[in-house]
Formats: sequence, C-alpha cells, structure tokens
Amino acid sequence: MRLSAFAVKNSKHIQQMTVGIIGSGAMGTGIAQVAAMAGHPVVIYDSNEAALARAQKNLSGTLQKLQEKGKITSADELMARFSFANNIVQFSNCGLIIEAIVENLEVKKAVFAEVELAVSADCILASNTSSLSITSIAAACKKPERVVGLHFFNPPPLMALVEVIPAIQTEVGLVTQCKDLMSKWGKMPVIAKDTPGFIVNRIARPFYGEALRIYEEGIADMATIDWAMTTIGGFKMGPFALMDYIGHDVNYVVTETVFQSFFFDPRYKPSFSQKRLLEACWLGRKTGRGFYNYAEGAAMPEPTRDEQLAKTIFDRILAMLINEAVDALHLNVASAADIETAMTRGVNYPKGLLAWCDEWGAANCLEKLDALYNEYHEDRYRASSLLRKSAIANKKFV
Repeated sequence: MRLSAFAVKNSKHIQQMTVGIIGSGAMGTGIAQVAAMAGHPVVIYDSNEAALARAQKNLSGTLQKLQEKGKITSADELMARFSFANNIVQFSNCGLIIEAIVENLEVKKAVFAEVELAVSADCILASNTSSLSITSIAAACKKPERVVGLHFFNPPPLMALVEVIPAIQTEVGLVTQCKDLMSKWGKMPVIAKDTPGFIVNRIARPFYGEALRIYEEGIADMATIDWAMTTIGGFKMGPFALMDYIGHDVNYVVTETVFQSFFFDPRYKPSFSQKRLLEACWLGRKTGRGFYNYAEGAAMPEPTRDEQLAKTIFDRILAMLINEAVDALHLNVASAADIETAMTRGVNYPKGLLAWCDEWGAANCLEKLDALYNEYHEDRYRASSLLRKSAIANKKFV
C-alpha cells in the first residue's frame, strides 16, 4: 500500500503542504485559519460564490483584529496564504483536504467521491463530521484507506480539541501522522473509535437529554436547571443556555443522529420540547429565540434558588454523564486519558467525568442510577457493567 503524504518524514514538506477546505462557513473558515496560522497555504472551496466572498471578507476582518491585538505580525501576510476556489479542480496540489459542510451523510459521500477525482493519489481526505460514520464516508471513495475523521470544535481557532477518527479502512499509521500534524497546529488531539458521536458528542448527550427530561417532567424549570448546573456543578453554561448557544439546528440534529445510529437506544432519545423549537425555527441565539427569548428588552427568567432541588438535579445529570463516560471506556471508544481530555478541552467541563466518578465513588454513582432505574423501569437508566464492576471492586478509573 502506498504511503500517505503524512507518512513523509520530511517536516519541511509537511509544513509547506497545501491544505484544502471544503465549505466556507464558520467551521470551514475557522479550520482554514488554524491551518494558515500553522504555516500552510490554504485553498477554501465553496460552490456558492456569495458565501465564498463573505468568507474572504470575514477572514480578513478577523486577521486585522488579531493584528491590532498584537497576536499576529501581519494580517496581509496571512491573507496571502489563502486562495478561494469555486471549482474543485483547484485542489489538485493539496496534500490534505478537510470537509466541513452540512451534516448529511449522502451529501458528504457525494462530495468525497467528486473530490477524490481532483486530487493526487497521496492526498488525505478528512471529514469534520461531528457524529456521522467515517467508514460510510470512506466507502464512497476508490481509495478509502486515505479517509480519516478530523473533528474540530467551534470556534476552531480557540478550541484546542480535535478528535481523530479512523475508519475501519484507514491506512495503518495515518492516525498517528494526523495526530502529530494536529499537535503541530497547536491542537490537542485525541483518538476515537468510529462510533456514533465519537467521544464528546456521545458522552455529552445526557447533559442535554436528562436536563430536558427533568424539565418535561415538571421537576424544575429551565432557569433553575441551568442555575443548578452552573452553581452546584461548576459548569460554565447550563444545558438550556448551551443548547440555545449551539443552535437547535445543530444540537437536536446531533442528538437525533446519535439516537438513530445507536439503533434507537433510549439513552439517547431526543426531546419533543427541543424538536418543536426546531420546527418553529426558534434556533436559539442565532434567531433571537430558543428556550429563552433574546429579543432586546426581554427579561430572562429567574431560577428557583432551592439548594436541595439544585443538588437533586445536578446529581441526576452528573450520574448519567459519568455512566456514559464509563461505558465509552468499557467499549473501547477511547482511552481513559483521551476521554478526560475530550470532555475538559472539547466542552470545557470543570473536571473529567472519570475523575469525577473517582471523587464521588463508583458505588455512589451506581446507587443513584439504580434508584432512577427502579423508579422509572426504563432502559435509559441502566448502569454500565463496568461501573457496576468498579463499584463492587472499589476500583478507580484514573
């Protein structure tokens, strides 16, 4: 099998490699900025010329602000590294292509099949998908061994984490080379198995899903749940504020994708409350309305500052999060170290969930989950077998 461009040991070659970006939206331009600031020439492709023009203007404005703040020497020099293309043939000299377009498997497969015809035999094809199968995307290519997942987090220039995901077809050694390259870009890469949601978008589902369940049951309102998770839990944002920030067109779709991909496992079941917001086009901050009203002059609801209620909410959501992290470890989705890194650096959790389990005690966490299971008799609350074994053996995870 032919070695990839990443397998070339000449660091100068790697540093000068041209990087192609498919998609000129916020993620695409953000990844492009990261690559350019790491020293690469970058080609940004979009079939929509108006979107391409906006991306060029936005990048120029961003770099000018960085120059004014003294974070870069010359915005003009950095802008000179970018070229903007409306034809895929302009990827012909690229050594790495990163796709950052709509989360639709069939669309991505069609794009990869088309791009493969325009690039060299050694060009690596990467997807920034947050939850779709890398193996399925790779299957659309004649050389699936050169396909890998590189999942950046928004905004890419600020967020350190990158999930590196091999398809089952991915060439041996390519993941290590990608991980090394991401480190050279100043990122913190972790390796994840090609399972739905990878690390972060799988393990984080209960942060939203269980909060929604608590709200739908009438146990507490949104403001109180958010207050509980920030005040008691130390999270930077509560689940409802965070869903509004991410956007329901993104957050709900990821939940639905993970639910369907896990053969409708009830642990990942979506919420009608969030789906209705999507149907109403109340997408959160970007549209001025989501769970909260962001219109000028609108008052934000006040939480019920009941510390006992807050602790009950926090304990329930954290137990579900810990269980998901432990189960991901049990099923070899990632190493314990990478799970901890992913959750603290990808979604800024106040501490790693496995470390939190050690602090709480696996037996304590198991007791909370078993109590929920006994109350609801739903498979949603089943404890991971690894958590149960660790509770019995009084074993720590990190």
